[in-house]
Parts: sequence; structure tokens; C-alpha cells
Amino acid sequence: MKLAAIILAAIISLGAISGADGGSFSLDKTVHDFGTVSVKDGPQSCVFTVTNTGAEPLRILTVISSCGCTAAGWTKEPIAPGSTGKVEVSYTNDEGPYPFDKALTVYFDGITKPAVIHIRGTVTNRKK
Repeated sequence: MKLAAIILAAIISLGAISGADGGSFSLDKTVHDFGTVSVKDGPQSCVFTVTNTGAEPLRILTVISSCGCTAAGWTKEPIAPGSTGKVEVSYTNDEGPYPFDKALTVYFDGITKPAVIHIRGTVTNRKK
């Protein structure tokens, strides 16, 4: 299962994904690595940028997290062709110390294959 997610992430990062209705998008990245963070650093956040590479407006329907320790917000209005939207991800960072790799699945209107994005890093008890 993890291998399938990695392969899908690699495919997405190499180019745009197209839907049956001609909608397509690209992501600026599929993985955000926080590196080493301390539990005392508190919640961590990052942004993934979605570019509409299609000819029609693109809408992010929902973002589903693999864990309750991650949450996402996203651009709610349609993204015009050539424009960008965002998926903002936050990680509570209160369960460490341990390495983490959390997956989030991004669903788009009219595109049957969702995008899988990851946040990862290592939480320690000490300050960097």
C-alpha cells in the first residue's frame, strides 16, 4: 500500500494529471519534509500549490487525512485555468518523539484520480 502511494506521488510530481472532462492540474510538490523538529516547537504547517493546467475551472472537492494529527484547508472557490490554489496542511506535533510520514488525499471535481501528498519529518524531545 505504501509503495503504491509512493508510485502515485512520483507520477503526480512528474507532470499534470488529467480528468475525463479535460480538467488537469499540477502540484508544486507532493512531499513536504519538515526535517527534525522538537515537540516543543508546537504545530507545524506547510502549503502545497495546485496549478490548473486545464482549459476549464478546477475545484478541489475535499482533502482527506490519513491521521487525526493532520488537518487541511484548501481553496474553496474554483481555480481558473492557469491560476493557482492551495492546500494548507497542519500537523499537531504533539505525539513524538518519532519519525512521521502522513498522507493526505486531494480530490478534484471531474478528475477520477486523486492526488496523494505527504508530510514527513522526525520529532525529537530536544530543541534543534
